[in-house]
Amino acid sequence: MPDGRIRQVAALVYRVKKQQTEILLITSRGTGRWVLPKGWPQVGKTFAHSAKAEAYEEAGARGDIAPFSVGVYRYEKHDMSEGECGDFVVDVFPMHFSHQEKNWPERGERRLEWVSVEECARRVEEPELKALIASFDPALVTLR
Repeated sequence: MPDGRIRQVAALVYRVKKQQTEILLITSRGTGRWVLPKGWPQVGKTFAHSAKAEAYEEAGARGDIAPFSVGVYRYEKHDMSEGECGDFVVDVFPMHFSHQEKNWPERGERRLEWVSVEECARRVEEPELKALIASFDPALVTLR
C-alpha cells in the first residue's frame, strides 16, 4: 500500500428481519472489543472472497458477498510484536447472511451477537467504521 498502511478486509454480515436490518458483531480475540470479522487478503482470492472467508473462520457465517466494498476505515494496532505500531486500512464488504455452520475454525474463541445498525455503530470503536455502519443500507447492496 503506497501510504504505508497495511490493507485488510472485513465482512459486514447482515440480515433483514421484519424490515429491520441486523448486523453480526463478534469480539476480538485479544481485547474483547466488538468488531466485524476481518483479516488479511488471501493469495489467489479477491478482497471480497477473502472477507467472506473471514466471516466463516471467525463467526461460522455463510452467505452471498458483494463484489464491491461499501467503504474503508482506518485503525492503529498497538499490541504488535516488539512495540511495533501498525496502521491498517480495511475494505468492508457487505455479506447477506444465509446461515451459520455448526462448526467453524474459531468457534468458542469469540462472542457473537446480532444487533441493530444503530447498536452496531455504537459498539464499534473506529470513527470511520461507525459512520460506515450508520449509513449502511442493504437496499443499496448489489450482490452480483
